[in-house]
Amino acid sequence: MNKVYEKLMKCYESVREKTDFVPKVALVLGSGLGDYANDIKVVAEIDYRDIEGFPVSTVQGHDGRFIFGYVNDVPVVCMKGRVHYYEGYPIQDVVLPTRLMKLLGAEILFLTNASGGMNREFKAGDLMMIRDHIGVFVPNPLLGANIDELGTRFPDMSHVYDEDLQEMIRDTAKANDISLQEGVYVQLTGPCYESPAEIRMLANFADAVGMSTVVEAIAANHCGMKICGISCVCNLAAGMNPTPLSHKEVQEAADMAAPKFKKLVTETITKFGKI
Repeated sequence: MNKVYEKLMKCYESVREKTDFVPKVALVLGSGLGDYANDIKVVAEIDYRDIEGFPVSTVQGHDGRFIFGYVNDVPVVCMKGRVHYYEGYPIQDVVLPTRLMKLLGAEILFLTNASGGMNREFKAGDLMMIRDHIGVFVPNPLLGANIDELGTRFPDMSHVYDEDLQEMIRDTAKANDISLQEGVYVQLTGPCYESPAEIRMLANFADAVGMSTVVEAIAANHCGMKICGISCVCNLAAGMNPTPLSHKEVQEAADMAAPKFKKLVTETITKFGKI
């Protein structure tokens, strides 16, 4: 058996020993957005440390738990804290949680993150729906032997972010008077923030930059999930703001955006439940 798949199955068996909950939607909460988990009607919680072989979050603002429960009547599994490539994990471990949530039953992956805005029309606190991504700056999570049990060797990437889900997000934002930007998100490895020269280069191709999300979307697309994403623009990227970038600034901006973020996610997931 493929060693990556074998590890995944051990994690699956470890979770199933603790809960038989079957989610429809998998929600990944980015930096500073973990408080959303408090709004879920919780059925079960599992600390990442209690799952055999599971990678553990080490970043401030990432709690490190799976939360199983309901957003209104929609069954969800929520990652309160993700793992990142910059923490030193192999890229296959970074996407292991995504694949695990698919095995647990999730059909839709709702990705969120905190990002730096490169589009000059953006400001700190904006929410950006991800229409597409650029992931050539990080290792592809599908490198190595293909896991045939999950998906094809050469998956198509033409429509990673589901257009029907995007339309639901747009409709929800409009109905709730939430300003919603749209754009392309690019993932770099981190952990350092980008240099001004890197931002000048990237701004020609993308609207927001961060250290997560793209590899998870690639893995989810490979295994047949429907995907959507919201990025909280927590600062203007390097060279666009006179002050140095900091993780504290990211968390503060995420806190400021939290009420509209929570409303958008809750109402959108409720719509997903009718699919």
